[in-house]
Amino acid sequence: MSKQALITQVNEVLANEFEIEVSDIRPEANIKETLQLDSLSLVDMVALIESTFNVKIKGAEIIEIQTFDHLYEFINDRKPV
Repeated sequence: MSKQALITQVNEVLANEFEIEVSDIRPEANIKETLQLDSLSLVDMVALIESTFNVKIKGAEIIEIQTFDHLYEFINDRKPV
């Protein structure tokens, strides 16, 4: 999967799950603010990303993932070949 295809899929999955417009998701935007995540919905987002993209996100890692661009890079670096 190309990086652009990955970005498109991440945006579509998150927009659908959190009921926002795909156009509201910008690479430099803060994930928690854009998706209006509280601690429980953050756990839901992690579970969704892990199951959709077959990656594992540790607690310390999710703290470091602040923007959508960070999330795209994280998934792209860890996705199975």
